[in-house]
This record gives sequence, structure tokens and C-alpha cells, in this order.
Amino acid sequence: MPTTPDTRIRLTAGLSQLIRAGRHLSVRAADSLYGDLPSYGWAMLVPLERSGEQRCSALAAAVGIDVSVASRQVAALERAGYVERRPDPRDGRATLLRLTDAGAAALVTTRALRDDWAASALAGWDEDDAVRLSELVERLIDDLELSARSAGHPAVTRVAS
Repeated sequence: MPTTPDTRIRLTAGLSQLIRAGRHLSVRAADSLYGDLPSYGWAMLVPLERSGEQRCSALAAAVGIDVSVASRQVAALERAGYVERRPDPRDGRATLLRLTDAGAAALVTTRALRDDWAASALAGWDEDDAVRLSELVERLIDDLELSARSAGHPAVTRVAS
């Protein structure tokens, strides 16, 4: 049975509130962990951790942003010592980016902060409810990606962190 307009309105309003809460938490985490680096720049470290060194264009595609935006973020991450460049041995005009030890440590710190937040927020939940919510969120993301592709839009980029 299809969802009713009231249910869709309630769900989209709830998701909007969740996104705002997530942004608020990200800003607080970014201030305490990363100083003046934008929090979305940190999503760029995950593909480097997962897939190893790569070109900026591949990294931009992996996180779903424009190469010019990725380039600025990489420069900031490089200045902070979390990413380093080296010439691409297959194409001397290009460079490869890799995660440094400091970048890997920053990801560990970020994950610990997020885990602390989740443990506190979910303290009154039982495991079954938390697992069910995770499954439903993953299902919603899959369906949003399918809907975006069906409408001819780029899919939502997942960056596991």
C-alpha cells in the first residue's frame, strides 16, 4: 500500500530535522577536532583510506563533488598534514594523493567522537531498535539513489566513514 501524503510530510520533516541536527553536530565536531577546516573536507579522507592513493579527479568523483572544490579541500588537507602528493608514475603531469599517518589518526579520532555521540544518543535504545533503524535508513538511501537515477540525476554518493 502506498504511503499517504501525511506520512510523507512527517517523514520529510523528520529527515530535515535530522539533517539539521547532523550538521550542528558536524560543525561542533569540526570546531573541536579540525580547527578551521570545513567538515565536509574530511569525507575526502575516507576514500583515500579505503582505496589508497588516487588522483584528485577520482577522489572528487568518489565523494560526489566538483574537481575544483576537491582541489581546494585537498590543498587544505595537505597544509594540515593529512594528505600528501606525489607524481603519478604513469603520467608525469598528474599527481597522486595519499593519506598520511596524521590523516589516518584524524579518522580514528573522528570515528571515536562519532561513536561517543552515538552511544550517548542511543543509550535508551535496545539493540534490535537500533539495528532496525539502521536497516531502514540504508533502505531509504538505496531508494533515494534509485529515484535519483530514474529521474536522470546523479545518485547520492555514499562515503562510509
